[in-house]
Amino acid sequence: MRRRLAGILLLVATCAAQSRNGAASYRRLEPDSFPDLPPSIVSVLRVRGCLVPQPLANGSPRNVIRGEFFEKGHDAWAVLCSVHGFSSILVFRNATEQNPAELARRSEQLYRQRTWDGRAFYARQIDPVDRKSIMDRYRGLGGPKPPPIDHQGINDAMLEKASEVYYWYRGQWRKLTGDD
Repeated sequence: MRRRLAGILLLVATCAAQSRNGAASYRRLEPDSFPDLPPSIVSVLRVRGCLVPQPLANGSPRNVIRGEFFEKGHDAWAVLCSVHGFSSILVFRNATEQNPAELARRSEQLYRQRTWDGRAFYARQIDPVDRKSIMDRYRGLGGPKPPPIDHQGINDAMLEKASEVYYWYRGQWRKLTGDD
């Protein structure tokens, strides 16, 4: 009983702290807010307790993307998943994937920003990126030499700041140069 009460008090304190720190001040959507997302992926996200953080208070839903992230000609999905103050990119190889790859798990504190007029927003966004974009970034900014590019990567951006690209090559995710 004591342990359960201590857990409840900790949860209440955590929620109050998050409210004070702005955790609840930006929009996060339930996985079923994305009608194109396959139902099996929605189920995995629900089980994990994922919400999808949104960079804009209004506007079309973001941070759920479809692309050829593992190989050309085969669709995959990537979702920015927010749970307990952390967000990470979950990458599903196909519509029936049950154990997605998890990339770039980071504290959401890093991405809580305010506009010039004081409105809170979440400054992290993922987008598919193609060969031309990957090579242009490498040529312009340097960084690790990309492997042969024959499918899409995932651009993980801190809006208005910088980004990095995740690219699947020979069974592992490689971190490549993003925008500066």
